[in-house]
Amino acid sequence: MYSEIAKNKRKSAYIMILFLAFVAGLIYLFTYLYAGKSTGVFYGGLIGATVYVIISYYSGAKMALAVNKAKEIQKKDNPRLYRMVENLAITEGLPTPKVYIMDDPAPNAFATGRDPRHSVVCVTTGLLDIMDDKELEGVLAHELGHIKNYDIRVTMIAFALTVVISFIADMILHFTFFSDRDNNSPATFLLGIVAAILAPLVATFIQLAISRRREYLADATGALATRYPEGLASALEKIGKYGSATKVQNSSTAHLFFANPLKKGSIAGLFSTHPPIKDRVARLRKMGEHA
Repeated sequence: MYSEIAKNKRKSAYIMILFLAFVAGLIYLFTYLYAGKSTGVFYGGLIGATVYVIISYYSGAKMALAVNKAKEIQKKDNPRLYRMVENLAITEGLPTPKVYIMDDPAPNAFATGRDPRHSVVCVTTGLLDIMDDKELEGVLAHELGHIKNYDIRVTMIAFALTVVISFIADMILHFTFFSDRDNNSPATFLLGIVAAILAPLVATFIQLAISRRREYLADATGALATRYPEGLASALEKIGKYGSATKVQNSSTAHLFFANPLKKGSIAGLFSTHPPIKDRVARLRKMGEHA
C-alpha cells in the first residue's frame, strides 16, 4: 500500500508541473503572436492567471457545495455518518471536517476545501441508504484520503488552471479572427486556430490525468486507514451496479466525486475524471493480498 501511495504522489506531481508549464507556454504563445513579444504582457498574463487561481482556491469549496445543493449537518442529524467521519479523522490525525448531505438517490460522495483545517465531506442520501457500515467507512476513508493527501487543493487548482486555459484559448481565437495587425501571416493565422482548438482539449486531458491519479491515491490511502480494502472494493462494486449519476449534473465539480456523477450519454461524460470501477476494485484487492 505504501509503495502505491508513493508512486501516485510522484506521478501527480509530474502532471501538475506539466500543467503549470502548459499554462505558461500558452500565455507566451499569445504574447508572441499578438503582443509583439512583450514581456510586460507575458508577466501580466501570468499574474492575472495566478490571481484567478487564488480566488478559486478560497471560494471553490462554497461554490461546489452550493451548485450540488448540499446541506451541512450536525451529529444529532445523522449520528452514524457523523461519528464515522469523526473516528476516521482521529485515525488519520486530521481535524474533523464539516459534514454535508446531498438529497440525491445516486450513491456518491465528495470532499472539498483548501486544506485539512478547512475541509468538507459530503455524501448523498443514496449512499447512506445502500451501504453497510464497512462499505460506508471505506468510502469515507477514501474521501478523507483526498483531504489528507491535499487532493482537495490539487484538484481545485487544476480546475482553475483549466478555466484559465480555456479563457486564453478564447482570446487567441478572437485575436486570430479580429486582429487588425498587418503582419498576420497565414502561418500565424493557422497557428492561432490550432492553438485555440487544441489548448482546451490538452487542458482537459491533463486535468483528467491528475484526477485519475488522485483517485487511485485516495483508494490506497483509504484502504490503509481502515486496514480493510475489501470494504471500499465492495462499495465500488455496489455503486457500479446501482449507478453513480446524480440528479444535479454539473461537469465543473464532477472531478470531486467518489464516482463519476455524470450520465454516460452526456458529452461531458465521455471525458471521465475517474478511472474505471473495475480497475479500482482490482487494485484494492491486490493491495489486500499484499497487506
